[in-house]
Amino acid sequence: MGKKDADGNKKLVAALASAAAVFAVRKLLTVGWRRATGKTPPNPADPQVRLLEVVGWAIVAGVSVEATKFLTARLTGRRELAAADAADVAGS
Repeated sequence: MGKKDADGNKKLVAALASAAAVFAVRKLLTVGWRRATGKTPPNPADPQVRLLEVVGWAIVAGVSVEATKFLTARLTGRRELAAADAADVAGS
């Protein structure tokens, strides 16, 4: 396998890990929102939803999803470094 293929595989694994983590976090946020408010997360297109509720959901969801993406990228990057270090040691 060439370096280009390995880089593509690493990117694919990182993207899949990120997507799975974001999916899980969104599900947890939805459950948490229902427990905290007794309602489903607000739909911004619904004219009956208060602006404060939509903004609150947007802040909670946005920060949580972006933090999840960041942490997933950081963790997959650390695994790549550890694997590269192990390969260097084995090759020595």
